Amino acid sequence: MQRLLLSIFALSALPGSALLAQNIAGTWQGALKANTPNGAVELRIVVKIARAEDESLKATLYSIDQNPTPIIANSCTLKGSSLKILISQLNATYEGTVSADGNAIPGTFSQGGAPIPLNLARATAETAWTIPEPPPPPRQMPKDADPAFVVATIKPSNPNAGQGQGYGIRGQDVTTTNTTVSWLLTLAYNMHAHQVIGGPGWIGSEKYDILGRPDVSGQPSRDQLKIMFKKLLADRFQLKFHMEKRELPAYTITVLKTGPKFAASTADPNSSLGVGFGLAAGGGMTLSVRNAPFDSIANALQGNLLDKPVVNLTGLTGKYDFSVKFTPDAAQLANAGGAPGGARGRRRYGPRCTARYLRGIPATARVEAGVDQDGCRCDGD
Repeated sequence: MQRLLLSIFALSALPGSALLAQNIAGTWQGALKANTPNGAVELRIVVKIARAEDESLKATLYSIDQNPTPIIANSCTLKGSSLKILISQLNATYEGTVSADGNAIPGTFSQGGAPIPLNLARATAETAWTIPEPPPPPRQMPKDADPAFVVATIKPSNPNAGQGQGYGIRGQDVTTTNTTVSWLLTLAYNMHAHQVIGGPGWIGSEKYDILGRPDVSGQPSRDQLKIMFKKLLADRFQLKFHMEKRELPAYTITVLKTGPKFAASTADPNSSLGVGFGLAAGGGMTLSVRNAPFDSIANALQGNLLDKPVVNLTGLTGKYDFSVKFTPDAAQLANAGGAPGGARGRRRYGPRCTARYLRGIPATARVEAGVDQDGCRCDGD
């Protein structure tokens, strides 16, 4: 009896947060009501929470009505009864409060917009939703492949279509929408528009839609996409240019003296990288990074947001997951697809601090520039 009383006393002496941390492990589920262009839909969300070897919490999310591929959270913390889960891969945060009986977590899910209610309930063997097997990953193109487009349709864009600008992959096909030759150059050669010097005016004004299929089977990597676009520019647009070093105004990304403290990516090293921009709830913008090295982050910044080339001087060679909220100026907001003039206030991204452990500063850097010598319009197929 004395041993039993001592055990009960030791348990009751544990802090409340420690008890909750022990009890919160398990499977939780709830429905997220989301508005889509086709109306409101309910998405079933499953969250699995477990304790790591160091007794910290870790969480894995599943959106089983969309893509059941597991999404590993960057952090899962419990302070008192307050639970917070950060998922940089989705630019999302879940915040909730664990009920007194430990069987419910009323909360909200935020993903670059207004918080949406997501109330989680502890799942049992009888109530747990079945998580479908994730689809097999697309078969990748061999890493040593040197692909070209075996067929490519190039048509002038419809100026009245109201479509955005960019590229994508549909199965094995590669598409671009509303892209200029200058834009394709910056993509293929990792350059900012200011690094494209000379050439006829139409390369920066006339826009094209491209649909092409590689001559090698499998889904191409980003580097293989660049190889194909380089060949397309030379073959179909007869583009001739050379590369040379020039001193140009630029931004440089450097690590602060406190050192880098970004979390290493938890994604499969062989999975696709992601660097995206979005509008943040309450104003401002977000930069979301998933499984990406800083060279890719610099390339995304110069290609989508900033008015000068961006040079990565961090010396960091790993891949990272993180999310940053910042206040852009009107020009940066417009570059990223927002309404011009929609952002007000002090400019924080670009000339100065981008995050707690990095900074972007104006500089003059010696960078490669593509000097156009000749090219021709592509008016049809």
